[in-house]
Amino acid sequence: MAFHEVRFPTNLSFGAIGGPERRTEIVTLASGFEERNTPWAHARRHYDAGMGLRSLDDLAALIAFFEARAGQLHGFRWKDWADYKSGLPSAPVAFDDQEIAKGDGQTVAFQIVKNYVSGAFSYARPIVKIVKDTVRAGAGGVEMFPGAHFQVDHLTGTITFKDPPPVGAEITAGFEFDVPVRFDMDRIAVSVASFQSGEVPQIPVVEVRL
Repeated sequence: MAFHEVRFPTNLSFGAIGGPERRTEIVTLASGFEERNTPWAHARRHYDAGMGLRSLDDLAALIAFFEARAGQLHGFRWKDWADYKSGLPSAPVAFDDQEIAKGDGQTVAFQIVKNYVSGAFSYARPIVKIVKDTVRAGAGGVEMFPGAHFQVDHLTGTITFKDPPPVGAEITAGFEFDVPVRFDMDRIAVSVASFQSGEVPQIPVVEVRL
């Protein structure tokens, strides 16, 4: 499967319904206690693109996008309006939004992550599809600047510093990002009459691992 570095129309994804899915295996023992395990290290997100359609023009744009991706064959970028930036939705991106690593005095390349924290527990989500020209970064509490101090691979989510951050320095980043997805079906079935009367087609979209 190829991945097309093109974003699904944001005016259509704005009305979509979806979010993360986890896979948990639960075994109930004879004693009534449970053993719970997960084969997934990371969540997988699902969306319904049909919920964002509001006009026949929107439907035409969706069909064109679907055909250009050859259905399920090629992946693409998706803006999850509920979770698309490093900080709070109401706050601008800041260089110290997320701690992504600590310097060891030698390493210069780091994977950008977003940390989801609740109480004493947290989950670090690797971010691979960065929105171009949105990354701010810092080391040891000091902001660094793109070009002069670091470069970003927007296709893999890797940030590379010109010089290795010092030992123990907190490496931070702020950014906007997309979710890598594909269509989860090879057929769009829609009636213009039913669409105009308010019936919206289901267009499932699912996150892909890269």
